[in-house]
Amino acid sequence: MSSDGLDAETIFNTPCLGYNFDDLISIPTEATCGPYEVDLTTQFSRNVSLRTPIVAAPMDTVTESQMAIACALCGGIGIIHCGGTPEEQAREVGIVKRFENGFIMDPHVLAPHQTLKDVDRIRQNHDCSTVLVTDGGHVGAKLMGIVTSRDIDHVEDRSVTVARVMTPTAKMVCGKEPISLKEAYDLLCTSKKGKLPIINEANELVAMVTRSDLKKRIRFPNASKDANNQLMVAAAVRPGDEGRARKLVEAGADVLVIDAANGDTEKQISLLKRVKNEFPSIDVICGNVVTPRQAKTLLDHGADGLRVGMGCSSLFSHLEVSAVGRPQASAVYHVARFAAEQYGVPVIADGGIRNSSHIAMALTLGASTVMCGSLIAGTQEAPGDAFFHNGMRVKMYRGMGTVDVFPREKDQRYTAPDKVNRANKCIGYAVVEKGPVGELLPCLLNDIRRDLRRLGCGSRNDHDSAHSAILQLHEDLRQGHIRFHVRTAAAHSLAPTGG
Repeated sequence: MSSDGLDAETIFNTPCLGYNFDDLISIPTEATCGPYEVDLTTQFSRNVSLRTPIVAAPMDTVTESQMAIACALCGGIGIIHCGGTPEEQAREVGIVKRFENGFIMDPHVLAPHQTLKDVDRIRQNHDCSTVLVTDGGHVGAKLMGIVTSRDIDHVEDRSVTVARVMTPTAKMVCGKEPISLKEAYDLLCTSKKGKLPIINEANELVAMVTRSDLKKRIRFPNASKDANNQLMVAAAVRPGDEGRARKLVEAGADVLVIDAANGDTEKQISLLKRVKNEFPSIDVICGNVVTPRQAKTLLDHGADGLRVGMGCSSLFSHLEVSAVGRPQASAVYHVARFAAEQYGVPVIADGGIRNSSHIAMALTLGASTVMCGSLIAGTQEAPGDAFFHNGMRVKMYRGMGTVDVFPREKDQRYTAPDKVNRANKCIGYAVVEKGPVGELLPCLLNDIRRDLRRLGCGSRNDHDSAHSAILQLHEDLRQGHIRFHVRTAAAHSLAPTGG
C-alpha cells in the first residue's frame, strides 16, 4: 500500500518554496491511548527540561513575574523581558524564585531586641509576615521563637520588641536535622502548623518549610522547578549588556535568553562567550535565526538553545517590511533538524503562533518548545491594566520595538537626532481580555495532546514509558513516518474537528 502524503524531507527540500504552519496538515495514524496519557515533557535548552512546551515571550505586555509564575506552575516557563532597568528585571526574577520553595535556606530572621517596626519593614519589602527569632539575628544562631501576623496585628505600639510577642521554641514544633523534604511535609501535616523551622542538635536554625509551599506542590504537580524546588524562570538580555546578565544570574535566573531580531551578529557572539566564560553552569539561548548557516555560528560558540523566526510576527509595522526572513514552518524544520543532528540542541519556534494547531505543527516539525506572545497577551497575568473599548474589555499588546518602549532603555540602535527620525519598527494593538492564563494553558495543552495522540505518539510499546511524546514525534519526523499534505487556500478553513 502506498503511503499517504509526503514526508518532511520531500516537502521542505523542494526548491524555491517556503511554508508557514497553515500551509501544512499532518496525516493521522493509529492512536491507541487517551489524550491524557500523552507526556509533553521536552527540552527548553541543553540542560533545562520542562513538563510542557509553552514559553511566554519576553515582551513588556506579556511576561513579568506573575506571567512567569503562572507558566511555570503549568509546566512551562516565562522569559522576563528586558524593557526596564536591570534592577527592575532582577527584582521580577526574584519574585518568581521566592514564590515556591522546598527548604527555605534564608528565611527572614530578627534578633530578640529588634522591634515590630522591623517586622513591618520585612512585610512591606517582601510580602512576608512570618519572622523567626534567633539570639544572633541570623540563620545558624540558636532559635528562640517565631513571630507571625497573629502575634502582631493588634499591637498598636510598634516599638515593642519581638521577644515580647513571639511564640517561644518550647511551644513550637520543629524538625530536627537530618530530615528529608517529604518527612518535613509529613510533620507539617500531622502537627497542623503553618511553618516548620528546621534545627540541628544544638538547636541552631538551619532552614524552614511552609505549608503554603506544600499546598502549591500538591495543586501543581507538573510545575517547572529547579534542584532547590523553586520555580524556574528565564530572563532576556540584549547583546552588549553584560552587566544586566550578571545581575540576572545573581538574582537566580535559570536561563538567559539573548533578545535580538537577528542572532548572527558579533555583539551576540561576544555576549555569549562572556556569559559562558563567567557563568559556565547557566544555559544561554541565542537567536533569532532561520537558517542552519546562522545557527552554526552560535552553536559553535556554545549556544544551549536557539530561537527560530524572523519576519513572521504579527507586530511588524509597514516600516519594517519582512523582505528578509523565512516562512516559519520551513525555518523551524531546517534549523531544528540541523541543531538536533549536529549539536543535540533544542530550538524554540518564535513567531507565527496564533492557536493550538500552530503549536502542534511547530512541535511536529522539530521544535522542542513554542514561544507565545499574542496567544497569551490579554490574560489576567499579562502586565498592564485592562480597559473598555467599543464595549469590550481589552489590554494593550505591543512589540518591544515600539516608540513607547524606547525611553525605558537607552539603546543606541534607536537613538536619532530628533524624535521624528526615530524608527518605529513594531506596532501595538488591543487584544480582548482572556481571563487567567492558568485556565487558558490547560485548554491549549489538551488540544496539543489530542493532535500528538492522533499522530500515534505517547502510545506505542516500542518506546520506554518515560519517553515523551515530543521526542517520539521528532524521531518519527526524522524517520519519515510523519506524513504531510500541502493545503490549498480553500482547505485552510476546513480545520479538523472532533476529540
